[in-house]
Amino acid sequence: MASICINDALTDDELRAILSKLENDKGKEIFGLVCKRWLKLQSTERKKLAARAGPHMLQKMAARFSRLIELDLSQSVSRSFYPGVTDSDIAVIADGFRCLKVLNLQQCKGISDKGMMSVGGGLSSLQSLNVSYCRKLTDKGLLAVAKGCQDLRSLHLNGCKFITDEVLSALSKNCPNLQELGLQGCTSVTDSGLANLVSGCRRIHFLDINKCSNVGDSGISNVSEACSSSLKTLKLLDCFRVGDKSILSLARFCKNLETLVVGGCRDISDESIKSLATSCGNSLKNLRMDWCLNISDSSLSCILTECRNLEALDVGCCGEVTDAAFHGLGTMETIMRLKVLKISNCPKITVTGIGMLLDKCNSLEYLDVRSCPHITKSGCDEAGLQFPDCCKVNYTGSLNEPDVQL
Repeated sequence: MASICINDALTDDELRAILSKLENDKGKEIFGLVCKRWLKLQSTERKKLAARAGPHMLQKMAARFSRLIELDLSQSVSRSFYPGVTDSDIAVIADGFRCLKVLNLQQCKGISDKGMMSVGGGLSSLQSLNVSYCRKLTDKGLLAVAKGCQDLRSLHLNGCKFITDEVLSALSKNCPNLQELGLQGCTSVTDSGLANLVSGCRRIHFLDINKCSNVGDSGISNVSEACSSSLKTLKLLDCFRVGDKSILSLARFCKNLETLVVGGCRDISDESIKSLATSCGNSLKNLRMDWCLNISDSSLSCILTECRNLEALDVGCCGEVTDAAFHGLGTMETIMRLKVLKISNCPKITVTGIGMLLDKCNSLEYLDVRSCPHITKSGCDEAGLQFPDCCKVNYTGSLNEPDVQL
């Protein structure tokens, strides 16, 4: 009986079906080594790619990976290269990768509005775009993206300081499915821009407006009410115009809130934090409120006892907090789930307070007690405190713990 070649017996669709059964990338790469036909099929079916390439190589990649969905050309501060990604590269991408849904261009500092106009004109299926720290970008380029990529779900513009409220209005009009928006350091964004944004984008679950110094209570209140059912993460670091009105609005409307960052919002007081803890007690997992100088024992005690699923808490530099904040833990029937606690520069907390915490918490992984004069390693040893085996206690170490940032 004559032997039959598998390439003669199977169609391209049948070979693709075989390829789809391979569970990991390594298996798919081996599939492509069989012969040129199999390599071509493997290439056209590839969905994700991370690369550094100029226009000529990008053209070859577009021909080979014709069904690519996700492309990562991001750079890092420490590993950037010259000239990096340019507007001409973006033009090739917009023309060649028509199926693209995810494009990461973070830290690609050579890109200008011209590149963004190519994205808006060529990538109508795009759902996620990250151009954080592409510092040349202005409203002109992002308006083209908003108008041309109307299925956009995620947009990160952190560090793009020339972006204004005009972009938020365009997103509101054109991108109703937007769920994730990063605006950290976009200091020209105002309350009016946020109000316009959420008049059309009511499904936002992640909003980062850290260091947006022109945002205040009216903008946050609009976001709270419009995105009440969807909002899960809100970051307001150093938004000094944000006060109790914002927190009370979140408590009233946002029952699914999981992460809240209000570090440096110094007008926030116990009243609003207690309301938030009571209202979001089942949902809140991460809370950062370092440098909220009006916070005292009553609100911290409420957070610790009411927020049953809390995993990370930062009250660094809240100098009025004392051991009394931990007294209420003794009456709790359940064990806390807290993994990260930062109380650096809280000089009134002592080893006694930490002991009360440990009695109700066996999941702690990181404890920051820097600049707490009454909490030392020798003091904890003398008191016989038993930290969980996996717990790192930072008595005098580095300010930066990258794995536990909120």
